[in-house]
Amino acid sequence: MQVAIVTGASSGIGFGCATKLAEAGMAVVATGRDEDRLAGLVSALVDSGTDPDRIATVAVDLTDTAAPQRIVDAALSRWGRVDFLVNNAGIGSPKPLHETDDESLDYFLNVMLRAPFRLARDVLPHMAPGSAIINITSTFAVVGGLRGGAYSAAKGGLTALTTHIACQYGAQGIRCNAVAPGVTVTPMVEQRLTDSRFRKINTEMTPYPRLGRVDDIAGTVAFLCSEAGSFINGQTIVVDGGWSSTKYLSEFALESDWVQP
Repeated sequence: MQVAIVTGASSGIGFGCATKLAEAGMAVVATGRDEDRLAGLVSALVDSGTDPDRIATVAVDLTDTAAPQRIVDAALSRWGRVDFLVNNAGIGSPKPLHETDDESLDYFLNVMLRAPFRLARDVLPHMAPGSAIINITSTFAVVGGLRGGAYSAAKGGLTALTTHIACQYGAQGIRCNAVAPGVTVTPMVEQRLTDSRFRKINTEMTPYPRLGRVDDIAGTVAFLCSEAGSFINGQTIVVDGGWSSTKYLSEFALESDWVQP
C-alpha cells in the first residue's frame, strides 16, 4: 500500500487531494493546524468508504522546527514508508511589494517555501524509486500577478525547488513536479470573489467558461502520483482554464466601455 503525506489537508485543495488519493487506495497522512477540521476530513473519508486504518492526521504548524520530523515519523511509525509528498499548505491575501513589511514577508516565505523545503528534505531519505513530490504553486509563479508580492516570491521559489529536486534525485527514481492552480473556488477564495475587480480579472480573462474546482487540482495531483504520470519530472502543470497562457477577453469585456480609474 502506498503512503501519501498531504499538507494543508483540512480544507480546500488539500482536502480534495487527500480525498482523491485515499480513493485511489493510498494511506494518507493529513496535516493541518486545526485538529477539529482534520477530524472533519477523517469523518468525510470514512463516510465515503475509506478504511479508517488508512488515515492518520498530524495537527501541526508547519513553520515549527519539529514539524517535518513529526510528520515523517507519523507516516513511518504507522506504515513504514512514504511514497508521495504533496506540499499544499499555503496562505493568501498578499500585498504588493511596496506594502509588504518584513514580518509579512517572512511569514509567506516560511509557510510556502521554507516549510516545503524542510519537509521534502526530511522525506527524501525514506523515498524509494517510484516515489514523487508534488508542490502546489500558483499561476502567480508563472506570470507576474497584480499584488503578488511575497506570495509570488514564495511560489516562484517553490517552482525552482521543484526543478532542483527533479534534477538532483531523478536518477534515484524520485520525481518532482509542480501543479499551478489558477483561481480555484475554495473557502479562502470565495470571499475574494465578492470583490468585483478580482472577479473580473479572473472570469473575463479565462477562456474556459468557469473557474477552477478543487477536483481539477486534486485530479491532476492524483495523475502525477499514478503510473500514467510516472515519466513526468521537473514540470509545472498549470490548471487554470487558459488564464495564464492566452490573451483572452470575454465578449462582455470587449464590449464594455473603458473607464479611466
